[in-house]
Amino acid sequence: EPMLLLAITEVMANSAAFAYFTAGALRRNISSNMLPRKFPLQLRTKSLGVFSPQLQEHYPDQAMELQLWARRQPLLSCHPDALHGTLFGSAEAFVVLPNGTRVPAFLLNIDANVTGKPTITGNRLRGTVKLTGHAPCPGTGAQGLPLPQVKRLENLLKFGLWLFGVPWANSECCP
Repeated sequence: EPMLLLAITEVMANSAAFAYFTAGALRRNISSNMLPRKFPLQLRTKSLGVFSPQLQEHYPDQAMELQLWARRQPLLSCHPDALHGTLFGSAEAFVVLPNGTRVPAFLLNIDANVTGKPTITGNRLRGTVKLTGHAPCPGTGAQGLPLPQVKRLENLLKFGLWLFGVPWANSECCP
């Protein structure tokens, strides 16, 4: 019988995380045109006014962008059944003015725990990624705007990670 033996050490996993972090590969910009039109929450000040009413007052119905990045190297640990990781991220929201200028709106730090499990289906090695915990940390408002209501943003973040982040990780890591 053919057999596959796969060994991943914490040194190898953390070295890869270090390389990706150092190379700047753990960054992602999300603009409104990347979201499906029927998605219930669009990246516009009108939609995000639920979290920060002053945002809509200062910038009525303007486009927004999110910039996500790792602020520290991810920490990975290997276990017999899965690879566990802690991600230390930040999310900064910008209002995009009609002339293309980006105005900072707020910055949140986000820490998340994820678990990746390898699976074998037929003759293919696959895997799944699961969000096991997350916590937004205090952030800052910009341009005189107060920090958005963090609890509401936390729920949105969790929904967004489940809807986009985990499926993206599964498709990138395990096509």
